[in-house]
Amino acid sequence: MGCKNFFSVPTIVLLWVWMHSAGVRGANFDVRHYGARANGRSDDSSAMMNAWNDACASDAGTVTTFTIPPGNYLVGPLNFQGPCKAPSVNVQLQGTLVAPSELNKVKSQGAWVIFQNIDGLTMSGGGTFDGQGAVAWSKNGCQRGGMCDSLPVNLEFSSITNGIVEDITSLNSKLFHIELINCKNMTLQQLTINAPGNSLNTDGIHIGRSTGINITDIDIKTGDDCISFGDGSQQVYVSGVTCGPGHGISVGSLGKFQGEQPVTGLTVKNCTLTNTMNGVRVKTWPASISSMASNLRFEDIKMMNVGTPILIDQQYCPYGRCQLKVPSRVKLSDIIFTGIQGTSSTPVTVKLACSAGVPCQNVQVSNINLRYDGDDGNSTSLCSNVKPTTSGMLFPQLCTAEVPAP
Repeated sequence: MGCKNFFSVPTIVLLWVWMHSAGVRGANFDVRHYGARANGRSDDSSAMMNAWNDACASDAGTVTTFTIPPGNYLVGPLNFQGPCKAPSVNVQLQGTLVAPSELNKVKSQGAWVIFQNIDGLTMSGGGTFDGQGAVAWSKNGCQRGGMCDSLPVNLEFSSITNGIVEDITSLNSKLFHIELINCKNMTLQQLTINAPGNSLNTDGIHIGRSTGINITDIDIKTGDDCISFGDGSQQVYVSGVTCGPGHGISVGSLGKFQGEQPVTGLTVKNCTLTNTMNGVRVKTWPASISSMASNLRFEDIKMMNVGTPILIDQQYCPYGRCQLKVPSRVKLSDIIFTGIQGTSSTPVTVKLACSAGVPCQNVQVSNINLRYDGDDGNSTSLCSNVKPTTSGMLFPQLCTAEVPAP
């Protein structure tokens, strides 16, 4: 399993050529020419949308460039819609977009900034999406009831095909930082995602119902999962991610909603997790709807003071409102954990809590060395409803005790 199987390499190369030739061919639409003041106080939303509408409607040259020069741009919810006439649209974000801190000014859509229905989108320039989330975190009701509908994602890519996003920052999002929904053939690379560890539900990158996604060289500090894979995530390759603080890198949670699509073909490789709540994990709800996740590979991952570095949790119940005695109906199969080393902040360094209703199939564990960094005992491993295949070095020894019944 590798990148070359997931992506149309000629398409990505062509996009790269388009992006770096923007100054040679095509038309440039600069938001300052449309009246944006960039003073951090005046609302520049209209100028942004007017510049985008003209850029999207233009078919001049090979590349249309939408430029946001240096400066601070206060903007409300923005929805940059396609399809566009040009074969490629290059977003040059050099400045900082600043969201209203007040929640009542950003409730009109599910994300603060949306790029939607575009084929051939590139984004770069070193700029920042500043979600000003501190006020929202203090009013976050997700922990109490699990519903976060009133909070916007910082940056959403919806139905984007053939896209490259690089060299931007997402700062202090109110909810998820970056979300990919119904996307195909996208690369995210050399991004910075930053929020404090106490920022609730601020997943770094969330992927759902998307295929052919490549995520490389991302630095993520946040208050929830650094990367989360929702239903329908297929053929996704993740490498070179540094994560922490945060909750780790997670598949799921799965099995909560009707009509969930299978998750398959995920690789997470050459990543480093530091001081995170969890390591790499797969989580599904008990008493769930029927669903499945398969062909998941976690390889060559360094853990530093991480809680339960390897975790399958089919009893996931974060709000205490679950029928824990009813097994999960999400089928997990063909999962590989290999080359995972480092230290754990908890004695249970490996926990494979699979479903009694649909036990995990073909779980392989090899070459792990995970040591508990504490004084009250040694590293242990708990398992239930799984018979993993093992090879190479194993510390701790696998499945030395049963996961306690819920």
